[in-house]
Amino acid sequence: MIEDGDRMMVCLSGGKDSYTLLDILLNLKKHAPISFELIAVNLDQKQPGFPEHLLPHYLESIGVPYHIVERDTYSVVKRVIPEGKTTCSLCSRLRRGILYGTAEKLGATKIALGHHRDDILATLFLNMFHGGTLKAMPPKLLSDNGKHIVIRPLAYCREKDITIYAKIKDFPIIPCNLCGSQPNLQRQTIKEMLQTWDKRFPGRLETMFRALQNVKPSHLADPILYNFKDIQYQNTPFPEGDRAFDEELLLDSSIAPALFYSDQES
Repeated sequence: MIEDGDRMMVCLSGGKDSYTLLDILLNLKKHAPISFELIAVNLDQKQPGFPEHLLPHYLESIGVPYHIVERDTYSVVKRVIPEGKTTCSLCSRLRRGILYGTAEKLGATKIALGHHRDDILATLFLNMFHGGTLKAMPPKLLSDNGKHIVIRPLAYCREKDITIYAKIKDFPIIPCNLCGSQPNLQRQTIKEMLQTWDKRFPGRLETMFRALQNVKPSHLADPILYNFKDIQYQNTPFPEGDRAFDEELLLDSSIAPALFYSDQES
């Protein structure tokens, strides 16, 4: 994710995840065999009651260069989104555009975000349940315009470990009053579902995350991702009397239907 000479913009929201991200990158900077720069960036969205002094004071105390971007996205979101509707979609699009523009102005070669493993799994289910797409958030991403590389160094970290780490470090956490307290927030519903699974079925989240790294396009249904159209039936004869079919052969999508109907007829 990180290369020698990188100038990395670390997006700092004031939550446990971004604080942990910055702290880990600072430690890595001291011990890594490569040289890279860090600059913390906070987007002040003008939420009511936002403690503007907190992040500058913290960053100055640990000697990290920072840049505060002030944009009143809160008013925009409140004006555009009807009362009672979730604001996440619009808010994230506005925030992404502002952060990309800031990265360009600062000459950042990488944009570091604090998303962890549980965020990635939650995004997978949100897109499946509500977006009709099978996608999550990759640890490393090239933006659509090809100008920015986004990295998620905490992608393989569990949220519960980050929570413990943040408590030990006693970070000055800033709650998100814009979206964190919204009722019926779909992401929160998904998060509770994942947490329930994690308690009832230990290891399930690890298995699901491993599945994201072990994708079989030929066993999904995307004709663009995999050329199903040109799959041809192959009438491969078996040795006389040999019924010990190889498992890999049996699962081959190109002949499995033929085997099924052959068995039915026999």
